Amino acid sequence: MECRDIADEGPSRRAARRRGIGRAPDVTRVLLARSMRAFGDGYVAILLPVHLSHFGYDAFAVGLISTATLLGSAILTLAVGLLSHRISRRSALLGAALLMTMTGLGFAGLDSFWPLVVIAFVGTLNPSGGDVSVFLPLEHTVLSQVIADADRTAAFARYSAAGAFFGALGALFVGVVDWLAILLAPSTTGALLFGLYGAIGLLTFLLYRRLSPRVEAGADRRPAPLGPSRSIVYQLAALFSVDAFGGGLVINALLTLWLRARFGLDVSTIGAIFFVTSLCSAASYFAAVPLAGRFGLVNTMVFTHLPSNLFLILTAFASTVWVAFGLLILRALLSQMDVPTRSSYVMAVVQPEERPAAASATAVPRSLASAVAPLLSGWLLSVSPFGWPLILAGIIKAAYDLALLQRFSGIKPPEEHCGE
Repeated sequence: MECRDIADEGPSRRAARRRGIGRAPDVTRVLLARSMRAFGDGYVAILLPVHLSHFGYDAFAVGLISTATLLGSAILTLAVGLLSHRISRRSALLGAALLMTMTGLGFAGLDSFWPLVVIAFVGTLNPSGGDVSVFLPLEHTVLSQVIADADRTAAFARYSAAGAFFGALGALFVGVVDWLAILLAPSTTGALLFGLYGAIGLLTFLLYRRLSPRVEAGADRRPAPLGPSRSIVYQLAALFSVDAFGGGLVINALLTLWLRARFGLDVSTIGAIFFVTSLCSAASYFAAVPLAGRFGLVNTMVFTHLPSNLFLILTAFASTVWVAFGLLILRALLSQMDVPTRSSYVMAVVQPEERPAAASATAVPRSLASAVAPLLSGWLLSVSPFGWPLILAGIIKAAYDLALLQRFSGIKPPEEHCGE
């Protein structure tokens, strides 16, 4: 949509355009798939350390499996990025959905450590609070293909909010572990829930099968490797990696271990905490849209992220679980506003035909960086229950914010040039 079209349209037309985002069939299918996967990720991130502890594995082992998961996701995402100009987006999403199904069945049926590491490496398990899997760049590209520039940030906000809301429900759902423990052995309960994770993968496969040809690039703009935008994308990827390393220190699987060690919480209580914080994140995604429209994408990313990092650092010093809970809520209200704005920014500053490659090029280094962090965090928690990973994460992520502002505040997406 041209700048003059955006400027001339009235409130009713803008409202109709926003409603149209949700009515587009392909957008609806992507949002439904994202919601179901987020539900699975929401409970698996908490279930994973609890399930492994029943087999005698410690915090370092949980960190190692989390690292294998994130590292495997990075390599798979890299492969998809390199082949993005040769394979269809629909086919890639179908393959990823089948891999999710096999991952769930693998964790449901095995308890030996090294086979679990292998499955974690080749599968789609997500031990973090957000989506770091191969699905992310593919779905981002699909959304960017079927919506207008002016709708892009709002669509990514809905995408992120759907993930946060259903991830919150998944975190609350994990309380079923305590209920089922009355009737079943802990290992059987874990197997059932990992089997459900595999079933969710099958449901997403059925959704992706119905994606229309519109999700592919047009004949005049075939997906291409990075070209004119290479320098910008590589710089963004480097900065995003710093942020991801900090985030990898405090993924939900390891925050679960910290909360259990520091305050002696049970699974249901931890699930309730993540339920509330995820709901706060979901609300913040929508707040990011008007903020980005008023102050710009980069400013919104940075100036909401900085205070959230301070709250994360302070959480490490919390004397009671209620203080920690309050600080985690404050962090959740701010820390995720950069998610839809970051995704929108990457898609905005590259050529349309470069979007699949750009999405992968920025996602892969993030996954690699976040893959290393859980191993360090797991080791730190095995040495001391104090929240050293939280402090280190907050400092690293604040450094990323300042570097992003310094380098990219002057590079604006097309919609931000409309008012100039």
